[in-house]
Amino acid sequence: MPEPLDAALAEVRALLLDPGLTRAVAAGRRRGQRPSVVRAELRPVTLKAGPRLQIATSDGSRPYTRNVAPGGDADAAVDALLAEPFGNWHVETVRTTLQLRVTKSGEAQVHRAANSGSPTEPAGHDRAKDYLLDPGDPIFAEIGGSAAKRRQVDAFLRALAATLPDDLPGPLRVVDLGCGNAYLTFAAYRWLTRRGLDVHLVGVDVREDQRQRNTELAQRLGWADRVRFVAGTIADAAVEPAPDLVLALHACDTATDEALARAVRWGARWVLAAPCCHHDVAAQLRSRPAPPPYDLLTRQGILRERFADVLTDAVRAGLLRLHGYRAEVVEFVDSRHTPRNLLIRARRTGAAPTGAQRAEYRALVDQWVVTPRLATLLGGPGGDATGGTAEAADHVTGGTPAGAAAG
Repeated sequence: MPEPLDAALAEVRALLLDPGLTRAVAAGRRRGQRPSVVRAELRPVTLKAGPRLQIATSDGSRPYTRNVAPGGDADAAVDALLAEPFGNWHVETVRTTLQLRVTKSGEAQVHRAANSGSPTEPAGHDRAKDYLLDPGDPIFAEIGGSAAKRRQVDAFLRALAATLPDDLPGPLRVVDLGCGNAYLTFAAYRWLTRRGLDVHLVGVDVREDQRQRNTELAQRLGWADRVRFVAGTIADAAVEPAPDLVLALHACDTATDEALARAVRWGARWVLAAPCCHHDVAAQLRSRPAPPPYDLLTRQGILRERFADVLTDAVRAGLLRLHGYRAEVVEFVDSRHTPRNLLIRARRTGAAPTGAQRAEYRALVDQWVVTPRLATLLGGPGGDATGGTAEAADHVTGGTPAGAAAG
């Protein structure tokens, strides 16, 4: 039930300043408003100087972290963040978890759950989970999925909630690339339509048997007129009209590059891709010596593989920036649920790349002598960016050009 926003934010303030705070995240924006940063994360840290409240903010391109002392400094910093028109707050303390969403009418929709061992819950009891899409939702009786998969999907939906603006105009066209068993496809449709959105969703998978299975599921759920599936590769599957939102959950290796490249060619307004394995760049690093003085970084196989993961996703984010997107790489689910827990989240701004951004990208790939697959897919190994394509130029949604800035 909606609650007065001021009272709900006062509760959030008390939790943020509570000594038992473990983590808090603010993201999204309220209808018709825009915060000065796209995301803020708070957590307690202990430094040589004593306990501090660490506040990490991002403007979508660069992070900024500061540590404030308890008392007046922390109070002022928290009050400044609460004054920002964020659309969502997620706060965890040792006792409770609170999820706040600001509705279109400016009220607060609040979910609260007691954490294990709190005074309101017997010790040893499993913590009550605060899901965006309840695991008991009837759709799971049809689509199945393990508990781990449902946690991943729920975490992905949270990232989506923090990405989309609250005041989306017109119909929303969505594509899930490499959808597999379509757990994310169906869950995303369920959650988006519950927000009151007019959604048309297409799932793409290379296997025809998956297309048939998922189509039958859509029919049983009564969604076949709005959720459809096509068999084909990520790069070439027929999807018309071009989507506003592109999703890709754990597309393996260069399949993630194909998903990102397709999204750029479409001129999609938002892209959320959780990469899986990173074999392509790892193989390139194995084939040649590391540039000095980084031999120690790649000599050991496990370190080389982990560095390849980081280098791959850094290059992907850099290339998206060169093609008119504001991109960030974030953790979307705890690593205990899956080691592949990073998410590339991008929003199209249409901004032309600067010379410094081009030089920064070029220096990185030249130093490591790698040819990113995404660069090849977007127009050659040099990764030259034009900032758009003919396909993207024709893409308009709800009267708003695809490149228009949004949440």
